[in-house]
Amino acid sequence: MRRLLLLLCIQLLCLRLQAQDYQRRTFDFDLFVQELFAQQEDDTVPYEDLYETLFQYYQNPIDLNNTTPEKLASLYILSRPQIMAFFEHLKQNGKLLSIYELQSIEGFDLPTIYRLIYFVRVSDAGLNADQRPLWQRIVGEDNNALIFRYERTLQQRRGYTPSTSSRYLGGPDKLFMRYRVSHTRDYSLGITAEKDAGEQFTWDAPTRRYGFDYYTAHLQLYNKGRFKTIALGDYQLQFGQGLLLSSGYSVGKGSETINTVSRANLGIRPYSSVLETSFFRGAAATYALSNSFTATGFYSNKRVDANLQTVADTLTEEDVFAAVQVSGFHRTPTELANKHAVREQIGGGNISLQSRNKAFAAGITALATHYSAAMQKTGAPYQQFEFGGTTNYNLGAHYSYTWQNVYLFGETAASKSGGVGTVNGFMANLSNKVEVALLYRHYDRHFHSFYGNAFGEGTRNLNEGGLYTGIKIKPFPKWEITAYYDRFRFPWLRYRVDAPSYGDEYLLRLYYRPNRQTSLYAQVRHESKGLNAPNNTTALDYVAQAERRHYLLYYDFAPSQVVSLKSRVQFSSFTHENPTTTGYLIAQDINFTFRSFRLSTRYAIFDTDNYENRQYTFERDVLYAFSIPAFYGRGTRIYGLLQLRPLPRMDLWVKYGITHYRNQRTIGSGLETIEGPRRADVKAQVRYRF
Repeated sequence: MRRLLLLLCIQLLCLRLQAQDYQRRTFDFDLFVQELFAQQEDDTVPYEDLYETLFQYYQNPIDLNNTTPEKLASLYILSRPQIMAFFEHLKQNGKLLSIYELQSIEGFDLPTIYRLIYFVRVSDAGLNADQRPLWQRIVGEDNNALIFRYERTLQQRRGYTPSTSSRYLGGPDKLFMRYRVSHTRDYSLGITAEKDAGEQFTWDAPTRRYGFDYYTAHLQLYNKGRFKTIALGDYQLQFGQGLLLSSGYSVGKGSETINTVSRANLGIRPYSSVLETSFFRGAAATYALSNSFTATGFYSNKRVDANLQTVADTLTEEDVFAAVQVSGFHRTPTELANKHAVREQIGGGNISLQSRNKAFAAGITALATHYSAAMQKTGAPYQQFEFGGTTNYNLGAHYSYTWQNVYLFGETAASKSGGVGTVNGFMANLSNKVEVALLYRHYDRHFHSFYGNAFGEGTRNLNEGGLYTGIKIKPFPKWEITAYYDRFRFPWLRYRVDAPSYGDEYLLRLYYRPNRQTSLYAQVRHESKGLNAPNNTTALDYVAQAERRHYLLYYDFAPSQVVSLKSRVQFSSFTHENPTTTGYLIAQDINFTFRSFRLSTRYAIFDTDNYENRQYTFERDVLYAFSIPAFYGRGTRIYGLLQLRPLPRMDLWVKYGITHYRNQRTIGSGLETIEGPRRADVKAQVRYRF
């Protein structure tokens, strides 16, 4: 009775709060992603996978009465002490009766709850599981949709000119198709197909092309007896801190300086992205050995793109390749010849332990990788300690422990070469207003992990050491200050760095939200990193520090439920042995949301001295697409995105964008060259929900 009275009081309080403070009809998912990813400057990060995973949580909210600490951590909204407080609340009071009950949990403030409620739900505790056969549950599922997407650059590029001797094999149209149906904690089934611009839409078995150029499909079942997960087809794996197995769903350094430092131990995840690498193809399963122990086994057998070369010695000839190609493009005869040239086989497993109170977790991961041809680098000095051969082995252990307001985590692993990688850290809530994080990592120059993506400055976990410190302060209810400082070093040479080097990076962001209709933040980011001097022509000649500075001012205002305004001003500078160069971008968004349609528009101007000052900025896009274009030179960018629902079960998106460059006669280079100063792109997508 006491709990019911408490819940009633909470609901009355929420109604009062909603009456005093306007609550938007829809969640501003775009703003959430921008704040999480901070300011981008690296187009190699798989943002599509990050965005898509978050959007899957948005469309299929986590059931708070049937979840794990790792799933909640993967939202990057709750701190580990908050997660432990949540499970302690469940232990003492039983399952949640309402989403409003979150306000009674220690450490859960209203701003956190407002962000969380769009990704979670509370199920009916008395609802029995659906006992119908799988095919009947799939046919009757509401979360069941088919998507078609079309994209094209309207101007003709050099690769599509008939008179060009070297040209693309296919047309300029980019096609995408996806079907997916899923039900939380029951199953997930999907197939995705894509043809990039320049690729042929053809049926040709010798080149492994069957209509679309790329296909991915998956079937995953959950909670079937002691089997927690059964995966067939394409899937991803994420264990520990991602040192050996990381699905790509990680953020790293950004304006969220605390919750994104550690990785969530998610295990097996379905794969449906259009990124044609970083996934496994085969089968995997997680089995509950007891209430505390789980075992996961997996096997993957797929072909990867590579440029095979024949190397002859005195007795034999051997096929070798320098690296797995990750672009996914098969537009030219050369790219097509490299398609699926090498077979990759990976097998292994993980055994994990989690204490009954969910405070402690640990695990051991082992895997073996084999290629059908030997990997052999080109022999550049910085590649001296790179992997070579056909087979690699990895063994690692990970742990995490929450004690009161402190969360400890880490992972250590070794590869066949004897190289070791380790990452360890902690996060702590010093008070309701202060959170801190500290992370140390060390990756040997001969540590080899092909599917790892642990925290680091480099894109791969090798030849790096560093110490990261992050802090989040909430001095007043409507203010938030986040900052980090990262000091790192590279003991061996790197690409375009012909000597051991070092660097550091810091970020400071001041965030102010006076009400739910208005938000404002200012951000500064500085990075210093070794780079070959401009006149460096020989190895070990001269390496100088390159200084990059980024400044960002962002304002979001929604005066009504119909109109929202977003203003963005960003500036950068780059210094490296030469006079400092600069660049800036100013963007204004005006978005309209009506009952029958939604219109998003932007006008932006940019001016940069060179490519080093290119400006990355987030753009709204069609569902499941993620756009962070880079602009350099001088020009303007305009786009409009229209979303409407012509039929009750059909959604339609149309996006048109045009970029105009000043004082340029051509855009792009090579086969992507456009004659003229303008580039216009059109994108259309339709979704039908069964």
